[in-house]
Order: sequence, then structure tokens, then C-alpha cells
Amino acid sequence: MKNAVIGNNKQKANLIVLGAVPRLLYLLQQETSSTELKTECAVVLGSLAMGTENNVKSLLDCHIIPALLQGLLSPDLKFIEACLRCLRTIFTSPVTPEELLYTDATVIPHLMALLSRSRYTQEYICQIFSHCCKGPDHQTILFNHGAVQNIAHLLTSLSYKVRMQALKCFSVLAFENPQVSMTLVNVLVDGELLPQIFVKMLQRDKPIEMQLTSAKCLTYMCRAGAIRTDDSCIVLKLDHDLKHAHELRQAAFKLYASLGANDEDIRKKIIETENMMDRIVTGLSESSVKVRLAAVRCLHSLSRSVQQLRTSFQDHAVWKPLMKVLQNAPDEILVVASSMLCNLLLEFSPSKEPILESGAVELLCGLTQSENPALRVNGIWALMNMAFQAEQKIKADILRSLSTEQLFRLLSDSDLNVLMKTLGLLRNLLSTRPHIDKIMSTHGKQIMQAVTLILEGEHNIEVKEQTLCILANIADGTTAKELIMTNDDILQKIKYYMGHSHVKLQLAAMFCISNLIWNEEEGEIGSQERQDKLRDMGIVDILHKLSQSPDSNLCDKAKTALQQYLA
Repeated sequence: MKNAVIGNNKQKANLIVLGAVPRLLYLLQQETSSTELKTECAVVLGSLAMGTENNVKSLLDCHIIPALLQGLLSPDLKFIEACLRCLRTIFTSPVTPEELLYTDATVIPHLMALLSRSRYTQEYICQIFSHCCKGPDHQTILFNHGAVQNIAHLLTSLSYKVRMQALKCFSVLAFENPQVSMTLVNVLVDGELLPQIFVKMLQRDKPIEMQLTSAKCLTYMCRAGAIRTDDSCIVLKLDHDLKHAHELRQAAFKLYASLGANDEDIRKKIIETENMMDRIVTGLSESSVKVRLAAVRCLHSLSRSVQQLRTSFQDHAVWKPLMKVLQNAPDEILVVASSMLCNLLLEFSPSKEPILESGAVELLCGLTQSENPALRVNGIWALMNMAFQAEQKIKADILRSLSTEQLFRLLSDSDLNVLMKTLGLLRNLLSTRPHIDKIMSTHGKQIMQAVTLILEGEHNIEVKEQTLCILANIADGTTAKELIMTNDDILQKIKYYMGHSHVKLQLAAMFCISNLIWNEEEGEIGSQERQDKLRDMGIVDILHKLSQSPDSNLCDKAKTALQQYLA
């Protein structure tokens, strides 16, 4: 039976339907059964419990828990371990009521006594405790039966599984429980205080699960006031001595920031940890600059998740304290906070609207004038995200607050990132026809000047590609395209880039031409004149040449453009 059911849910269900469970439980409890037989029965029952939730329900209906608890009174260790393994599997199932562990008052003290028998009894019993400790009543029962003293020494066990399960026990015992937390502070294990052991478990070389759980234990102790800022007897190690709760919080935030930096699952785990978002948001208004910085870093790390931006960040209105932080903070905090604001302003973020209403445009335009290049980049980057697919009013606000003088200062910025993001902003501002025409009617002359300067300057491929894309957007306007058609200098530049050696630039120039020659269906008069002018410039000859290009993209675009001449 054992070999048939291992890893096979169908076989497990079949055996349960055939009535195997009552028979196995009968043999398990028969005094005449040999210890070997009882142990095998417990193993098979454990395997059946490993299946679906329905399997566990069937086992519970047959009163398996009292039978297994009775088995723990046996003198045979192998049998005890098999019963505990099965109990562990049943109690960790969501369908099992935790109360079943506490029905008989003799069970908890007996489990405490079994903790010393083997590393398996330690692992399984700790796992049962950590799953069945729900709320203050359970905490009190376990505490009064000596859970702290009996489990503490297991934190230095040679078995990782035992250490981990013991640590989980402490995290559920200390949760919102000042009595347990106050006791933990003074517990010594091999001459070392318990909080020091927790801090060692926070180190980067430890598995992530261990780091998260030990951070939980310390957080709960801090909340209960068990770890105080002036507590000189506790010196915590995490890269350097942490002598105050401020530094402890800073370290915890830093840890969470690192853990969540590149892994979506871990970010989800952190955010779903009870009260975690509230703690981090509270950290934004801490008196200590270092804690504020660490809290912002932590949020910035979590804001890399699209899902969290849409949910948790909105639920906790993270943007409100963030905007407060941005009003008056040292540069090091401003850099991280403004970087996070860039994420909150992405088009799918529900925080975008309220941020706009709270005066973000002026704040960000102010950042673009900073002497710190990182702040200039973030300011312009956030404005770029804000302008993406935005309404005309928002675009007008950005242009008014930024001023054309500042926009052109940024276009000649020595920092390449600033220049690229400014071009990105300009490209986003100049999208959708009515917006393009409106902006070009008021700022056309200056924008065309800036575009000319960049195309003539010593810039890399990416910069020139972005600039040509801006021209392509202008060419898509109804009235705006005339600003290109009446500017022979710009037309010659577009022609030059159509024949450039770099395909990216050829494609971008192609977009400009396609938009200029595009023949609107209602028989727009201007398109014929534009086509004639471009033909006289030799554009059609270049299009013929590009339609033979080995680059399929370029070739297709050239053919489509030529068809416009035939339309």
C-alpha cells in the first residue's frame, strides 16, 4: 500500500474510498499489533494526508487525530516520529481546525517532553506549534507550558529545518504579544542573548526565509517595546553594531529593499506581511534621516512591481507621505524619492491622478533646475511619464511650469541621461494631432531651432534617433507639418539621415517622410504639393533605393511610402 500511494493522488483517493483508513487506524491502535506494523500504518496514513484537502477531511472524519496523539505515548521512537510526521501534515492543512490540538490538556505538555527525543520530533513539533498558534489564547497555553525555554536551544541545532521551524515558532509566539516579547529579550542560548541570535540569522549568507522570519521576530519585539533604543545590553550585528531601535529599523528597511529589488515573489511576500506597508509608510516621517532614507529605498524597491503599484500602493495612499518627503528633504532622500515618483506616475498607476492634483508639476519642474544631475534626470523623467498619453491641459501645465527657456537649457545639458529624458518628454508632449498642432502653434519656432541644433551637434545615435522621432511626430500634425515643409534646412537633414549608415536613423527619417507625404482620404490639397516638393528634392529616388534594402523593416516602410505617391 505504501509504495502504491506515494506521489499518486489517484491511488490515495481509491484507497480512501475502499475504506482503508478505518482499517489502518484499527491496526494502529491494536495492542496486539507489532511496533513495526503500527509504524507502517502511520506512514501510509501520513502519505494519504499528503494528498488533496478532501483526503485530509476524510482522515479527520475517521478521528485520526486522537488515534495519532494516543500513539505518541508509545516508548518506540520510530513509531512516535511516524505519528508526529502524520500529525504535522494534517495540522498544516488549511482544512484542519487548530483547536483539535488543544482539546486534551495533556497533549501540549507531552509534546514539550518529546522535543528532546530527536531532531525529527523537534522539527515536526515546532512545525505543529507554529501552524496551530493562532491568537493570544494559544500563545498563552504554549507560553505557560514552557515553549520559550523548550524551543530556544533549538535555534542552535545542527539541522537547518529544526532551526527554521523553531524560529517560526518564536515569530508566532511574539506576534502582538508583549509578555512573550519581554521574556525573549532575556533568554540566553549558549551564553548568547536571543535577539543577538535573531540578528545573526538576518545576515545575507542565510536563506531568505530565515532572514525574513528573524526580521519578523525582531520587529514584533520592537513593537512590544521589548527592544528599547537605550538598551545597552543588546548590541545587534548587521554590517555594523546597531545600538538603537532607529538603526534596527533602518537595517530592516534596507534588508527588505535588497530582498525585493529583483524578485516579484519576494516583493509580494513582503507586502503581504501583516502591517508591513503601514510600518514602511510610517518610516517616511521618522525623525532620523537614515531611517527615512531606508524607508524610501524600501518603497522604491517595492514600487518596481506593476501589480503592487496598482494595488497596495493605492490602498495605502503611499503617494501622500511621499509628496511630503519631497517637499523638504536632503538630496540623498530626494534622489530615491523622486525616482520612486517616476514609477508612481506611469500611465497604469492609479496614484497618477492624485499626484497631479497635489502640485507635482511645479515640484518636478523645480527638480530639473537642481545642480545634482540625478535630480535633474528624475525630475524630467517623472515629467516624461506624466506627459505620456496625457490630456492637453496636463501638457499645457507642464510647458507653462517648465518654461521654454528651461526646456532648451535641458536640451543642451551636459548629462546624456538628462538630454535623453528631455527628448522623451518632448516626444510625449508632441503626440496626438490636436496636441501637436496646439503646441507647435505656440512653441514651434523654438522647438524647430532645438531640433536643428541637436541634429547638427556631436551626439550619439540614440539622441539623434529620438530627435528624428520628434520630427516624425511634428510631421503627423495637421498644421504643424508645414513648419517642416517650409524649413529647407530640416528637410535636407531628413534626406541626409535617410541615406545614413545606421538603420535606426534611416527608419526614424523614414517615419518623418511617411507622415509628410501621407495622403488624407478627404483629398487634402496640401499632400500633393508636399509630395511634389519632396520629389523635386530627390526623396522618391531614395525611396526606390531603400525599397531594395536588406533590412525588411526599412524595405516595407519605403514601399508603403512609394504607394502614397501612386494613391
